[in-house]
Amino acid sequence: MAADLHAPAASAPPAVGAARRWIALVVICMAALVLSLDTTVLQLAIPNLIDDLDTSASQILWIADIYGFALAGLLITMGSLGDRIGRKKLLLFGCVAFGAASLMAAYADSAGMLIAARAIQGIAGATVYPTTLSIIRNIFTNPKERTTAIGIWSGLISGGLALGPILAGPMLTHWWWGSVFLINPFVMAAVVLVALFVVPESRNPNASRLDVVSVPLSAIGIIGIVYAIQESVRDGIGQPRIIAAIAIGVLSLILFVWRQTRLEEPLIDVRLFTNRYFAGAVTANTGGLFAFIGVTLLLSQYFQLGHQWSPLRTGMSMLPPIVLAIFFGPVVAMLIPKLGRAKIIGTGIFLIGVSMFMYGWVDADSGYVSVLIPLLIQAIGATSTFTVTADIIINSAPKERSGAASAIATTCAELGGALGTAVLGTILNAVFHRDITVPKGVPAGAATDAVKDSLGGAMQAAGQLPADVGGKVIEAAKTAFAHGLNKATLITACLLMVLAVISIYTLRGVPDEFPEDPEA
Repeated sequence: MAADLHAPAASAPPAVGAARRWIALVVICMAALVLSLDTTVLQLAIPNLIDDLDTSASQILWIADIYGFALAGLLITMGSLGDRIGRKKLLLFGCVAFGAASLMAAYADSAGMLIAARAIQGIAGATVYPTTLSIIRNIFTNPKERTTAIGIWSGLISGGLALGPILAGPMLTHWWWGSVFLINPFVMAAVVLVALFVVPESRNPNASRLDVVSVPLSAIGIIGIVYAIQESVRDGIGQPRIIAAIAIGVLSLILFVWRQTRLEEPLIDVRLFTNRYFAGAVTANTGGLFAFIGVTLLLSQYFQLGHQWSPLRTGMSMLPPIVLAIFFGPVVAMLIPKLGRAKIIGTGIFLIGVSMFMYGWVDADSGYVSVLIPLLIQAIGATSTFTVTADIIINSAPKERSGAASAIATTCAELGGALGTAVLGTILNAVFHRDITVPKGVPAGAATDAVKDSLGGAMQAAGQLPADVGGKVIEAAKTAFAHGLNKATLITACLLMVLAVISIYTLRGVPDEFPEDPEA
């Protein structure tokens, strides 16, 4: 059976001075920010690399998706590995590997080489994400400081998703597509140089070796589920390969959980989920990211296709909520003693739900202000939720297993985001197909099929039709897309309102400050 959740730590890391730990926070947050940026930075570069590398449609999908697959599939393994071999050691290795893979991606001369580089980036990223959070858990012994640090970490990661297109736009204007990867080696080199001196080493000296059976079970399970979710958006859930991926993923995860309950030193201690606070925080975190990531991608399409904005302008439109999220994270820590963690999380989920209700009334011709107001509300709600849930998750496990706890948090975040993209995208597409009306004058056949397929397909078809007919196609498609956005966000809003109530109930009584002593 798994070891006692609250066994005392085998050893405590050395005390870290105030200046040193805050410098360490800046360093590890920069590493996490780079990983977050790389999730979206490639979006603008895809049209250019298609021409330069002569990529097929299948290769483009792998270039876009392999990073997320590798990252999600190995988070649990790498988080637990950091607990065993040392979190600083794993952080440094991951940063070096990520920087090298970024150079490889920047100068890739074939699609295969770029896919391989993106896969290595994902593997390296899996070593860095949970390690940064577990280091915060170990160097910030003061509970209030730790919550503030996690708020900063959470805000920067959320902001990085939208900063990718903002940074990539000017680079692609002046240089080739590979330039979007060149910022990574310089940042990671700086992280490594500073981290060598300011980040203390910490690990669980009593941990056993990694279980060689658990590692592939966790990776296959997570990758199978994430692959099925993402592919179902494009091709529908009924495809044989998607059904097979779901079956393999679910079976692998069932076997993984079963095995963890029979190991003295499991990869993750699944008994953590019997902890009401831990399970409630994970659920709230996953549900919040379900909405946050899902609607962000829909809004990107709304701006770029519905309003014909450039990717750069679309990215800039997300800048106000990014700035708000980054600065609001530390404020959340100050609100905990006054409001309590349960109320902050419940209110945060509620505010995300309010923003979804407001998106539900956006129409095809709504201006930026109509979207900016719910974006700002969403930023406040998301920052409140993610800051406190991450803090609860990381504090619910003993310090010596903080890497494994961090891995659970980041893995659930990946799953929540992937599921949000799939579900909201599926609802939008279903409503679009139902509501789209093909104007008279559109030839039957390929043109009609393109108009009915998606907003992007309708825009392409409109460009090949006479101006008057093309204009009607664009208006019809924009209206149908807006209807789909409304339905998807209104359904999500209802789900979030229920989740807000569940979160307040589940997390009732959670302490304002977690004791440093795991037995307390």
